[in-house]
Amino acid sequence: MKKAQSDTLGFVPQKDIVYNKLLPYAHRLDDESNDILSKIKGNLCRAVQLREIWPGVLFWTRKLSTYMRLYGRKFSKEDHVLFIKLLYELVTIPKLEISMMQGFARLLINLLKKKELLSREDLELRWRPLYELHDRILFSKTEHLGLNWFPNSPRPRSSSKHIMIKLVQRCSVESVLKTLVKSCRPYFSDSATQEMLDEWRPLLCPFDVTMQRAISYFELFLTTTLPPELHHKGFKLWFDELITLWLSVQNLPSWEVHLVNLFARLANDNIGYIDWDPYIPKIFTRILRSLNLPVGTSPMMVPRYVTNAYDISHVVLWVSSLLGGPSKQAQAQLSGLFNSITSFFHPSNHGRWLMKLMKLLQRLPASVVRRLHRERYRKPTWLTPIPDSHKLTEEDVTEFVESMMQPVLLAMFSKTGSLDAAQALQNLALMRPELVIPPVLERTYPALETLTEPHQLTATLSCMIGVARSLVSGGQRFPEGPTHMLPLLMRALPGVDPNDFSKCMITFQFIATFVTLVPLVDCSSALHERTDLTEVEREMCSASAEFEDFVLLFMDRCFALIDSSTLEQTREETETEKMTHLESLVELGLSSTFSTILTQCSLDIFKVALEKVFNFATTNIFETRVAGRMVADMCRAASKCHPAESLKLFVPHCCNAINQIAVNEEVLNDEELDKEFLWNLQLLSEVTRVDGDKVLPYRSNLVQILQLTLHLKCKQGYTLACNLLHHILRSSALIYPTEYCSVPGGFHQPTSDYLPIKEWGRPGDLWNLDIRWHVPGVEETSFAFYLLDLILQPELQRLQRFAQGEQDMSRDDVLQSLTIIQHCLLGAGSLMPPLKGEPIPELVHSMVNLDETNLYTGVEYDDSRENYRDAACRVMRQLLHYILEHSEDDTKSLFSIIKIISDLLHFKGSHKHEFDSRWKSFNLVKKSMENRLHGRKQHIRALLIDRVMLQHELRKLTVEGCQYRSIHQELMRDLLRLSASTYSQVRSRAQNVLYTALATYNFCCRDLIPHVLEFLNPDNSSVTQQQFKGALYCLLGNHSGVCLANLHDWDCIALTWPAIVRSGLSSAMSLEKPSIVRLFDDLADKIHRQYETIGIDFSIPGECCAVAKQLMITGNPVPKEPVPSEDEVAEGLNRQELKNSESVEKYKQLIADLLDFLNRNMPWKFEHIAIGFLSLLLRDDHELPPPAVTFFVKSLNHDSLYVRKVAISAVAGIMKQIKRPHKKVPISPSELCGVKELSGVVAAGDRLDNQWLQYNSSSLPRTQQDWDSCVFVEKTHWGYYCWPRKLMMYAPPEEQPKQDLTREEMTEREQIIFDHFSDPVFINQFIEFLSLEDRKGKDKFSPRRFCLFKGLFRNFSDVFVPLLRPHMERLVADSHESKQRCVAEIISGLIRGCKHWSYSKVENLWEVLCPLLRTALSNITIETYADWGTCIATACESRDPRKLHWLFEMLMESPVNGEGGSFVDACRLYVLQGGLAQQEWRVPELLHRLLQYLEPKLTQVYKNVRERIGSVLTYIFMIDVNLPYTQPTTSPRISDFTERILLQLKPLMEGDEEIQNHVVEENEVGEQDERTQAIKLLKTVLKWLIASAGRSFSTAVPEQLRLLPLLFKIAPVENDDSYDELKRDAKTCLSLMSQGLLYTEQIPMVLRALQEIAGSSSWHARYTVLTYLQIMVFYNLFTFMSDQKAVNDVRSLVIRLLEDEQLEVREMAATTLSGFLQCNFLSMDAPMQANFEAMCKTSLPKKRKRELGSTVDTIPSADLVRRHAGVLGLSACILSSPYDVPTWMPQLLMDLSAHLNDTQPIEMTVKKTLSNFRRTHHDNWQQHKQQFTDDQLLVLTDLLVSPCYYA
Repeated sequence: MKKAQSDTLGFVPQKDIVYNKLLPYAHRLDDESNDILSKIKGNLCRAVQLREIWPGVLFWTRKLSTYMRLYGRKFSKEDHVLFIKLLYELVTIPKLEISMMQGFARLLINLLKKKELLSREDLELRWRPLYELHDRILFSKTEHLGLNWFPNSPRPRSSSKHIMIKLVQRCSVESVLKTLVKSCRPYFSDSATQEMLDEWRPLLCPFDVTMQRAISYFELFLTTTLPPELHHKGFKLWFDELITLWLSVQNLPSWEVHLVNLFARLANDNIGYIDWDPYIPKIFTRILRSLNLPVGTSPMMVPRYVTNAYDISHVVLWVSSLLGGPSKQAQAQLSGLFNSITSFFHPSNHGRWLMKLMKLLQRLPASVVRRLHRERYRKPTWLTPIPDSHKLTEEDVTEFVESMMQPVLLAMFSKTGSLDAAQALQNLALMRPELVIPPVLERTYPALETLTEPHQLTATLSCMIGVARSLVSGGQRFPEGPTHMLPLLMRALPGVDPNDFSKCMITFQFIATFVTLVPLVDCSSALHERTDLTEVEREMCSASAEFEDFVLLFMDRCFALIDSSTLEQTREETETEKMTHLESLVELGLSSTFSTILTQCSLDIFKVALEKVFNFATTNIFETRVAGRMVADMCRAASKCHPAESLKLFVPHCCNAINQIAVNEEVLNDEELDKEFLWNLQLLSEVTRVDGDKVLPYRSNLVQILQLTLHLKCKQGYTLACNLLHHILRSSALIYPTEYCSVPGGFHQPTSDYLPIKEWGRPGDLWNLDIRWHVPGVEETSFAFYLLDLILQPELQRLQRFAQGEQDMSRDDVLQSLTIIQHCLLGAGSLMPPLKGEPIPELVHSMVNLDETNLYTGVEYDDSRENYRDAACRVMRQLLHYILEHSEDDTKSLFSIIKIISDLLHFKGSHKHEFDSRWKSFNLVKKSMENRLHGRKQHIRALLIDRVMLQHELRKLTVEGCQYRSIHQELMRDLLRLSASTYSQVRSRAQNVLYTALATYNFCCRDLIPHVLEFLNPDNSSVTQQQFKGALYCLLGNHSGVCLANLHDWDCIALTWPAIVRSGLSSAMSLEKPSIVRLFDDLADKIHRQYETIGIDFSIPGECCAVAKQLMITGNPVPKEPVPSEDEVAEGLNRQELKNSESVEKYKQLIADLLDFLNRNMPWKFEHIAIGFLSLLLRDDHELPPPAVTFFVKSLNHDSLYVRKVAISAVAGIMKQIKRPHKKVPISPSELCGVKELSGVVAAGDRLDNQWLQYNSSSLPRTQQDWDSCVFVEKTHWGYYCWPRKLMMYAPPEEQPKQDLTREEMTEREQIIFDHFSDPVFINQFIEFLSLEDRKGKDKFSPRRFCLFKGLFRNFSDVFVPLLRPHMERLVADSHESKQRCVAEIISGLIRGCKHWSYSKVENLWEVLCPLLRTALSNITIETYADWGTCIATACESRDPRKLHWLFEMLMESPVNGEGGSFVDACRLYVLQGGLAQQEWRVPELLHRLLQYLEPKLTQVYKNVRERIGSVLTYIFMIDVNLPYTQPTTSPRISDFTERILLQLKPLMEGDEEIQNHVVEENEVGEQDERTQAIKLLKTVLKWLIASAGRSFSTAVPEQLRLLPLLFKIAPVENDDSYDELKRDAKTCLSLMSQGLLYTEQIPMVLRALQEIAGSSSWHARYTVLTYLQIMVFYNLFTFMSDQKAVNDVRSLVIRLLEDEQLEVREMAATTLSGFLQCNFLSMDAPMQANFEAMCKTSLPKKRKRELGSTVDTIPSADLVRRHAGVLGLSACILSSPYDVPTWMPQLLMDLSAHLNDTQPIEMTVKKTLSNFRRTHHDNWQQHKQQFTDDQLLVLTDLLVSPCYYA
């Protein structure tokens, strides 16, 4: 097959779309595709060589992507590689406009999609250009200043309704770029990995944002598909380093997710080449933690765990890649994981975590199926195969399926719906039908019997649909599957129920699914004729005799459904006549199910069914709206299956009935027609929707009926007649398959040599599909044209005479004629050639041809006949103009004309929206029935035929790049006239057609825009308000189409933007009309949202041209176009220069136009719109023209707040534009510090070679000379992990731009800014405005204003400081929040702006700033402390600490001195913390000093200061991390600190008395005792522990453990908020600590501490140990389970506490035990059971008769405790399986019941247990009963319903 094709094509295609070969005109496609491909190659390459990126390159790349949609990758390998190289060069052009980049990127992704087609030998791509592109766009330095507008970046003006839309789009550029890198990744060179590591390793500083960036780059770029012999150049370079990093991070920082994604991908690409075993318990523990399941009695979540949880799809990939292999460890852990979370799947549990669990459940089987497919069925490709030792074996698969069954079966009935479970079951059943299907059947049969639980029915049926294919096809694994089919079908019939909609729909789906898979043929005769049948086959044969009953019963149910949904039954007279949405769904379900059944029937069954449906349809009369449609649908289904038999019955009957009624003439003129007449007409119009050649014998009857009924008076009547006409024409004119049977050729052979039961569930064979096509023959075509001549011609003539005023027609008659014309077009549209006309010249200039490509769709147009499309077009335009002149209020006719124009333009036999919905439903059906395990398109035959038909329709609908001709121009102007007409409904319909047309024809927008703008022109005084609104709507466009106001093109924007602003002066514009105001708002909003910076530089670099030239001369087909000559290339270069300079001119002109309007007196709305437009025009590659600079600087003091805000942003951007670049030079870090860098060893953290970076008060630059010789490193991450090869640093000051410029030396733009800011009046006004409040209580520190000031001081150094100083002094002294905020913004701008000032200037600056800051900090208030924090943090960000030593020394003076009260202390600390946190690891000396200063002050009295100190301590110790390859830090360490604290807390450790909270008395002076001091200290320490739980990277477990005993002592047991702060904090602290991640080596330490506390005398402490234990074990489940000793220790601890003397502790121990048993941490074994049973039997001492009134002895005897412990143990075992009954359960229940009459508290426990048992097992008691013997049941029933139960 391939061979023959490569001969006709001249090359071997890479991978074409197979469905094309099955089309009826397949033989013509090779020539067609070759022709198109050669045109694409020729023109695309010419366009690139002629440097014409627009329109040439864009036009032809779009053609290439259409080509791929139609033919797949039908080009040779050489072409494929060259196309990729060409597009890669295009995508990475540095100055390319973003929207073009996205277009090229999408095409490139598509070319790279099937990576098996090209191996690494065929193609190599460079990674660096992609990285630069990625960096330039996603980490743009100028985007936040408004100098670059990327699509969907956050905009200044956007209302909340657009926020949602933005979330959807925001990702589009980002996701396109990421997908692009993913697609290119396999082709990076061998050395790429090492280069990437060198590039990004220096960014790995865990305290810095660059960490996130570096890790996400690793995740995105690192190649994991290298062949094994190159692994040493691939993952082996980084695997150990990154996995140890991942294992040592405990608190889920945001970058951990990226690491997981990277490992998942690595594991999946290299199964069998990496030994994961040592990491598996840790991996599973982390996965379990990431699910965020609630555990324990009062869980407290750390908020970061919720936001940074792992992405389930990657977790699933990782897990499925770990399975198998020699050790089988992963499967054991996975079973453990599912065991421990199974109970969360029970439908009674619900929470935020449920979605994640369901996703896990649904995706995991799919992932394993994908892996099995890859191992067993996929064609081998160049990608590394999985070694045999690691392939999944049969028992691996079985174990996997078994481990998942229980959770899946529980999830079937989940609250989130059963879809996830159904998909999981579908995939599991592919692997192991014998394990999966029986339990589903067990649940389905009872559900079909019950009437009271509809939810159960829908859930089980949707799961059955998922496993249908595995069930029906049987196979070796599950041969008895097919025998279940008939019982299921029969029992499902009652589901067709008019009263329950969802049940009805799922039943239809269920029946249709099963019937599609199985031919309904009665094979029972084969029992006698054949002897070679197996047992199961015999059973199937005898069962197939019931098929006929099934079909007839199904029809009865449908008739009942129809009877109950007739209009009279369901609605009052007053309501609507149309079908409701639900009814139309039922109609769809009914007709598709019925037609599936008839398609799959044998002829005998069909005849019986046909007779039945014929009798039903002809003996009743139905109304035509609801019931009639359903019946007619059923009849249509019958006639489609076997047209000849059906038409023989229906056509004569209907024609007779109609003719009999029509005998008396006046019927035809009645307004209301006879019901029987209408019903027969409707029936006739539906049954004729069959193959055209089958209708021909009845043509005379049908034509006679048409002539009789098309001109009825009654609208309902003639509409039905038009439908009949439409259907007859359609069935004669279109190409379509005529049967969708599941076996080619149907089931009509005798059973003796062909057994239909062999075909059950058989997929269609793609190579022998044997599609029966209906291709219109000569006779049918001439019949269609005969009808058109007979019916369409006279209508057109009538309307023409009417439009010329020669004949009168009533409105109803006009509408009737239009309806007939419309239906003729719909029926015969495919036979009419497209509209003719001259192409419109000169819309755009191009040096390559831009012609349309025509696809052959099976129709040869006959030029000898009249082209009715042209004729209709002429008449419609005349009629339209006549109606608009004379009767514009005839809106119904106008609607009809608009519809006809739309069809004239676009309709070639099918509609786009119908195609889209069919494509969608095709994909849904395909998903629900596909076999992902075997792959290779093993779909049902009907689906494959459907897909071929969709391919045919796709070809018909492809209208990419149509030429714009004069006729289109005329029609579009008519549509525009309609779009601006009087009636809003006419306008909106015309606009929709117009939008579609605009998107269809090339460059037509340029032609139409001036006509739209005419309506907005203020000089045009005749415009009405309606026209004005219509024009605005045309500019706005709909949500998916073109937005005329915002085309990415200078020509268009230069027209539309000024016109929108200018329309404010139009007489038709009134701001009183809310609808117009809203339109302008939407328009401005849409432009702001969609605008992306339009390119000014359209150059194409030389590399692209070289690739293009090569593509032109290699490989078949060779383009006909010649390679461009020297002259042409030179001309192309000239044009490129010209285009670039024209763009700049247009850019300047547009700004000049907008400014021109702003200087006139415009209404405020339009002033705002214009300013908004101007702000979008700032760019980073071209400075703003000086007049605009003046305008924005002046606008800083505008009266309107909106204008001021825009101006602030704009001026900040302008400052960036005019910044003079500072020269940078590369230096080598090792020369700076004089230490040789250690090569090869990664050592992060504080080393000799980065010591010089750190803050050292003895060597600060305090003189001009020191300052100049000091090398400042601004960015905090350099040097922490390792040094980059070359560090870019600023050159010495003498090489930098001059600082103190005089006014003469400045550029024009600088002078404008200088003049304004030197003017005291301007400054006064500016500061006045800045210190106003905007929204009270809502304002925050504004980054925009900060950027403005930073730019000002950076560009003009300290020129303006003297002017601003008095203002700053005034503002600092004023405690109003807006004044304080304003001065904070100025100060942070000043500090950041003085980066390059000379030493003397900086020193003077700090002399001014220090007093200001001191004043500010003493005046700080609750409203402003956050702003000052932001101010200092912003000022310190990315600055060398040695540059800011004045600031740090000032802040460190004495933050907590009590002046100004506790609040000011807390605020000063907050501000200091902001500054130090930005400096991270570079200020160890300051951190030590701060810690020394704070330690004596830890016993603070005030809560707010304590909390702040806690937070500061977190930051002080943040640097003390326990990461791999990291040197011990020189910053403060936790262990030393804890030692010192413990000494002070000693007094609390020793005593046993309760620790009371200490309350300060006012007059208390002098030294308090140690104990009180210790309590105060403890409070602060608790604050620190709580604060650090969420923030630090690693938890200092050994240090925290020493505080545990103390916390246990304090923490209360009850949940009571009235407790004091100390106790609440202790409780919180324990809860957070118990959730921490533990390493294997820490477990023994923790357990020792817990055992010690369990021996404590306080029962509160013992109780809390248990709650702590529950959470800790669950959150570290697999780490614990991999250590047997730890498991035993936990177990003995719990059992020991079961015998505690305190009742509460015993009960808690039982709960804990039951939890451990439930998550399979401990197993229920015989010794444990025996032990409990023995303990239960402990005999109690006899009760002595007490005298009345004597005291009851309160201390329980040891025996009672022991006995109670035994009972509690049994109770824990019973409660540990709440949803099923294991084998040991009945016996334990019996044991337990013996203690029902024991003394309290035993009796209480037994009662509670029994009532809990009853509650949890009540739902499925019928199943659970099976586990008990009859005697046990008697006892149990007695217990559960005994009087004591109610006692």
